[in-house]
Amino acid sequence: MADVYRGAEITLIMLGKSADGEDKCWKGWGERLWTMPEALLSPHLCYKFRDREEVTPLSLLQLANLAYTNHDTEQAIINAYSGKDPLERLERLTLLKSAIWQRRTAALAPGDSGPPQELDMTGEEPVTNGAYKAERVYALMGFFEHRIQPDRLEDNLHALVRLSMANDNDRFVERMVSMLPTTTTKETRWYSDDDIYEAKLWDIVPEIQVAGVTANGALMERFPEITFVTTDSFKRIIIGFIPYLSWPIIIIGIGINVINGVGGITLIVIGIILLIISPRLFIFSQSGRIVNAQPWLIGVKGVISIEEAERHLYGATTKAHFPRMRLTPSGSEFSTPERGTKRGGALKQYEDAKLADSSGPDAGHIYTLIDTCSSTMYYFRAERPPTVCIFAGREGGLGRFVLCSERCQINELHKESVLRMPTEISEKMELCGWVALG
Repeated sequence: MADVYRGAEITLIMLGKSADGEDKCWKGWGERLWTMPEALLSPHLCYKFRDREEVTPLSLLQLANLAYTNHDTEQAIINAYSGKDPLERLERLTLLKSAIWQRRTAALAPGDSGPPQELDMTGEEPVTNGAYKAERVYALMGFFEHRIQPDRLEDNLHALVRLSMANDNDRFVERMVSMLPTTTTKETRWYSDDDIYEAKLWDIVPEIQVAGVTANGALMERFPEITFVTTDSFKRIIIGFIPYLSWPIIIIGIGINVINGVGGITLIVIGIILLIISPRLFIFSQSGRIVNAQPWLIGVKGVISIEEAERHLYGATTKAHFPRMRLTPSGSEFSTPERGTKRGGALKQYEDAKLADSSGPDAGHIYTLIDTCSSTMYYFRAERPPTVCIFAGREGGLGRFVLCSERCQINELHKESVLRMPTEISEKMELCGWVALG
């Protein structure tokens, strides 16, 4: 149909009876799914009411005022196709997808002429009259260069993946994997219409490639010991060496005690004092700034503080030690940046995450991720404990890392959350051939 509209000299829009109300006729026409490709792909438009003889020419801008109700999205599309305000290809296709997904399809119950409903992307809405479940994707397909063969049995998910693979230069699905939607379904965690970080599809630079879609709609407590290096200083080196002198001093004091009792006892007392304060001296000697640490991503169920993480990973420190961990300023849904010149995360997010984990709908579903490579902590929500991290793309100077849980019974990974972390972390990760991501 898209090629028919493009090749037609004039497209005639047939409306109902004007006696029933012209506004009602136009709104009913504009809410239907296939009328958008009809209007946008035709070189010239005109319209006619069923109870009138005259045929009236129509421009796209006039059509938008008469038939469309979602002003922001549809006005941007009309401006692009009328040449008033051109859009980049990916942005234009994204807006088209948003507009088409808001329209009624033949899959609605017969006689339902109400406003378009927000249908579930998974294709789980009941089909009552044998219509194609992926009808929205097939309507969107007319705006792409390469087409796919319609399949009556597939849903929107499978069709959208096939359409994206056929038009790989747009990489719709690859970009969606890197986004964290505000709402998700159990079956389609990779699909996203929006992003909690307020990024758009065209902001994402994907680092993965979708190779196929499975039948399920998937795309193909103890802390470890961390090796780390601290900064050196002459003072800490000397203090760290002193505890090793305690036992030699005690042994020398015992030997001298036979010749000189006072001197021997004095050395023994000094040795015992050094032995008692040795733990504190060792702590001070190891309390320098962390300059290098073995790269680990450590997940914790629940919310832990910076102090707890530092103690588990690097041991005890003095009160005046250098900070060893920090909270992310913009990497997770709980992120809150500090006010001022320092680029860091505010401690407020720890309190917010702890409150969410103790009460409300997210209680028991808050996790902490500790990245030893960048010394950063992240609080995030997940339905199931994630055990796999995938570097999926870049956006805004940071990498997009997808945290996944394992579904061993169907041999798939399940997308749980997306974090924005420093891109250089990906250099410490291992490459893999392919995964099935649900």
